[in-house]
Amino acid sequence: MKITSAEFVISNSDVNKCPQTGLPEYAFIGRSNVGKSSLINMLTNNKKLAMTSSTPGKTLLINHFLINKQWYLVDLPGYGYANRSKKGVADIQSVIGSYLEQRMEMTCLFVLIDSRHEPQKIDMNFMTWLGENQVPFAIVFTKADKQSKLRTHANVNAYLEQLREHWEELPPYFITSALNGDGREELLAYIDAINTDLKKK
Repeated sequence: MKITSAEFVISNSDVNKCPQTGLPEYAFIGRSNVGKSSLINMLTNNKKLAMTSSTPGKTLLINHFLINKQWYLVDLPGYGYANRSKKGVADIQSVIGSYLEQRMEMTCLFVLIDSRHEPQKIDMNFMTWLGENQVPFAIVFTKADKQSKLRTHANVNAYLEQLREHWEELPPYFITSALNGDGREELLAYIDAINTDLKKK
Protein backbone atom coordinates (compact mmCIF):
# COMPACT_ATOMS: atom_id res chain seq x y z
CA MET A 1 0.00 0.00 0.00
CA LYS A 2 1.22 3.47 -0.88
CA ILE A 3 0.02 6.23 1.41
CA THR A 4 -0.72 9.31 -0.66
CA SER A 5 -2.56 11.35 1.97
CA ALA A 6 -2.82 11.41 5.75
CA GLU A 7 -4.80 14.13 7.46
CA PHE A 8 -5.90 14.81 11.01
CA VAL A 9 -9.69 14.84 11.33
CA ILE A 10 -10.79 15.07 14.97
CA SER A 11 -9.83 14.48 18.61
CA ASN A 12 -12.42 13.74 21.26
CA SER A 13 -13.16 11.70 24.37
CA ASP A 14 -16.69 10.72 23.34
CA VAL A 15 -17.06 7.71 21.05
CA ASN A 16 -20.37 9.13 19.81
CA LYS A 17 -18.50 12.07 18.30
CA CYS A 18 -16.22 9.92 16.15
CA PRO A 19 -16.59 10.30 12.36
CA GLN A 20 -19.82 8.87 10.98
CA THR A 21 -18.54 7.94 7.53
CA GLY A 22 -18.62 4.16 7.96
CA LEU A 23 -15.01 3.79 6.83
CA PRO A 24 -12.90 1.05 8.47
CA GLU A 25 -10.75 2.09 11.42
CA TYR A 26 -7.40 0.69 12.53
CA ALA A 27 -6.60 1.73 16.08
CA PHE A 28 -3.20 1.82 17.79
CA ILE A 29 -2.70 1.45 21.52
CA GLY A 30 0.10 0.62 23.94
CA ARG A 31 1.68 1.45 27.26
CA SER A 32 3.33 4.81 27.87
CA ASN A 33 6.63 5.30 26.05
CA VAL A 34 6.06 2.34 23.71
CA GLY A 35 6.77 4.54 20.68
CA LYS A 36 3.22 4.82 19.36
CA SER A 37 3.45 8.30 17.86
CA SER A 38 6.79 7.51 16.23
CA LEU A 39 5.33 4.34 14.71
CA ILE A 40 2.28 6.19 13.35
CA ASN A 41 4.51 8.85 11.82
CA MET A 42 6.70 6.15 10.26
CA LEU A 43 3.73 4.28 8.80
CA THR A 44 2.27 7.43 7.24
CA ASN A 45 5.68 8.80 6.24
CA ASN A 46 4.77 12.04 8.02
CA LYS A 47 7.01 13.01 10.94
CA LYS A 48 4.54 15.60 12.19
CA LEU A 49 1.25 13.68 11.95
CA ALA A 50 1.12 12.28 15.49
CA MET A 51 2.60 14.36 18.27
CA THR A 52 5.65 12.80 19.89
CA SER A 53 6.59 13.86 23.39
CA SER A 54 9.37 13.31 25.90
CA THR A 55 6.60 12.97 28.51
CA PRO A 56 5.00 9.50 28.33
CA GLY A 57 1.23 9.14 28.23
CA LYS A 58 0.37 12.44 26.57
CA THR A 59 -2.34 10.96 24.33
CA LEU A 60 -5.57 11.44 26.29
CA LEU A 61 -8.11 11.48 23.47
CA ILE A 62 -9.31 9.41 20.53
CA ASN A 63 -7.47 10.87 17.53
CA HIS A 64 -8.70 10.14 14.00
CA PHE A 65 -6.48 10.46 10.92
CA LEU A 66 -7.95 9.88 7.46
CA ILE A 67 -5.61 7.83 5.26
CA ASN A 68 -5.91 7.91 1.44
CA LYS A 69 -9.52 9.07 1.89
CA GLN A 70 -10.34 5.38 2.42
CA TRP A 71 -9.71 4.40 6.05
CA TYR A 72 -8.96 5.86 9.45
CA LEU A 73 -5.88 5.41 11.57
CA VAL A 74 -6.94 5.94 15.19
CA ASP A 75 -4.48 6.93 17.92
CA LEU A 76 -5.86 5.83 21.31
CA PRO A 77 -4.74 6.74 24.84
CA GLY A 78 -2.32 4.30 26.41
CA TYR A 79 -3.36 1.67 28.93
CA GLY A 80 -0.26 2.27 31.08
CA TYR A 81 -0.74 5.25 33.33
CA ALA A 82 2.29 7.26 34.39
CA ASN A 83 1.79 9.87 37.13
CA ARG A 84 -1.99 9.74 36.79
CA SER A 85 -4.61 10.28 39.52
CA LYS A 86 -7.24 7.60 40.19
CA LYS A 87 -9.83 9.77 38.47
CA GLY A 88 -7.48 10.32 35.54
CA VAL A 89 -6.93 6.58 35.21
CA ALA A 90 -10.67 5.92 35.38
CA ASP A 91 -11.37 8.57 32.75
CA ILE A 92 -8.82 7.11 30.30
CA GLN A 93 -10.07 3.56 30.91
CA SER A 94 -13.57 4.78 30.11
CA VAL A 95 -12.44 6.40 26.84
CA ILE A 96 -10.59 3.24 25.75
CA GLY A 97 -13.33 0.86 26.83
CA SER A 98 -16.14 2.79 25.19
CA TYR A 99 -14.29 2.96 21.89
CA LEU A 100 -13.29 -0.71 21.81
CA GLU A 101 -16.68 -1.99 22.96
CA GLN A 102 -18.98 0.35 21.03
CA ARG A 103 -17.23 1.47 17.86
CA MET A 104 -18.58 -0.73 15.07
CA GLU A 105 -16.09 0.71 12.54
CA MET A 106 -13.11 -0.51 14.59
CA THR A 107 -11.72 -3.16 12.26
CA CYS A 108 -8.47 -4.11 13.97
CA LEU A 109 -6.64 -2.95 17.08
CA PHE A 110 -2.85 -2.90 16.93
CA VAL A 111 -1.43 -3.52 20.40
CA LEU A 112 2.06 -2.02 20.63
CA ILE A 113 4.61 -3.80 22.83
CA ASP A 114 8.18 -2.66 23.53
CA SER A 115 10.37 -5.45 22.15
CA ARG A 116 13.15 -4.58 24.59
CA HIS A 117 11.26 -6.13 27.51
CA GLU A 118 10.25 -9.61 28.54
CA PRO A 119 6.48 -10.23 28.87
CA GLN A 120 4.81 -7.61 31.05
CA LYS A 121 1.75 -8.48 33.12
CA ILE A 122 -0.11 -5.34 32.04
CA ASP A 123 0.29 -6.26 28.36
CA MET A 124 -0.79 -9.86 28.92
CA ASN A 125 -3.81 -8.79 30.98
CA PHE A 126 -4.87 -6.29 28.33
CA MET A 127 -4.66 -8.88 25.55
CA THR A 128 -6.62 -11.34 27.69
CA TRP A 129 -9.33 -8.69 28.08
CA LEU A 130 -9.39 -8.17 24.31
CA GLY A 131 -9.84 -11.89 23.76
CA GLU A 132 -12.60 -12.14 26.33
CA ASN A 133 -14.42 -9.23 24.68
CA GLN A 134 -13.81 -10.53 21.15
CA VAL A 135 -11.90 -7.44 20.04
CA PRO A 136 -9.90 -8.26 16.87
CA PHE A 137 -6.26 -7.34 17.36
CA ALA A 138 -2.71 -7.80 16.14
CA ILE A 139 0.53 -7.27 18.05
CA VAL A 140 3.16 -4.74 16.98
CA PHE A 141 6.54 -5.15 18.65
CA THR A 142 8.27 -1.76 18.59
CA LYS A 143 11.84 -0.45 18.95
CA ALA A 144 13.48 -3.48 17.35
CA ASP A 145 16.50 -1.31 16.52
CA LYS A 146 17.27 -0.69 20.19
CA GLN A 147 18.91 -4.06 20.79
CA SER A 148 20.26 -7.07 18.91
CA LYS A 149 17.99 -9.14 16.69
CA LEU A 150 18.70 -12.09 18.98
CA ARG A 151 17.35 -10.23 22.03
CA THR A 152 14.34 -8.93 20.09
CA HIS A 153 13.35 -12.39 18.90
CA ALA A 154 13.91 -13.86 22.37
CA ASN A 155 11.48 -11.37 23.89
CA VAL A 156 8.97 -11.80 21.06
CA ASN A 157 9.07 -15.58 21.47
CA ALA A 158 8.60 -15.23 25.22
CA TYR A 159 5.39 -13.27 24.62
CA LEU A 160 4.18 -15.81 22.07
CA GLU A 161 4.88 -18.71 24.41
CA GLN A 162 2.81 -17.10 27.15
CA LEU A 163 -0.02 -16.45 24.71
CA ARG A 164 0.04 -20.08 23.58
CA GLU A 165 -0.76 -21.14 27.14
CA HIS A 166 -4.23 -19.61 26.80
CA TRP A 167 -4.86 -19.14 23.07
CA GLU A 168 -5.53 -21.85 20.50
CA GLU A 169 -4.60 -19.46 17.68
CA LEU A 170 -2.08 -16.64 18.03
CA PRO A 171 -2.95 -13.15 16.78
CA PRO A 172 -0.91 -11.77 13.86
CA TYR A 173 2.24 -9.99 14.96
CA PHE A 174 4.77 -7.61 13.45
CA ILE A 175 8.29 -6.57 14.47
CA THR A 176 8.92 -2.90 13.76
CA SER A 177 11.36 -0.04 14.07
CA ALA A 178 10.21 3.55 13.66
CA LEU A 179 13.84 4.53 13.15
CA ASN A 180 14.66 2.39 10.13
CA GLY A 181 11.20 1.49 8.87
CA ASP A 182 11.25 -2.22 9.69
CA GLY A 183 7.79 -3.77 9.49
CA ARG A 184 6.21 -0.85 7.65
CA GLU A 185 5.45 -2.66 4.41
CA GLU A 186 4.17 -5.76 6.21
CA LEU A 187 1.84 -3.75 8.45
CA LEU A 188 0.43 -1.68 5.62
CA ALA A 189 -0.01 -4.80 3.47
CA TYR A 190 -1.99 -6.39 6.31
CA ILE A 191 -4.31 -3.37 6.50
CA ASP A 192 -4.62 -3.31 2.71
CA ALA A 193 -5.59 -6.99 2.62
CA ILE A 194 -8.34 -6.46 5.20
CA ASN A 195 -9.66 -3.43 3.31
CA THR A 196 -9.72 -5.46 0.10
CA ASP A 197 -11.71 -8.22 1.79
CA LEU A 198 -14.16 -5.69 3.22
CA LYS A 199 -14.84 -4.28 -0.23
CA LYS A 200 -15.76 -7.75 -1.47
CA LYS A 201 -18.47 -8.15 1.16
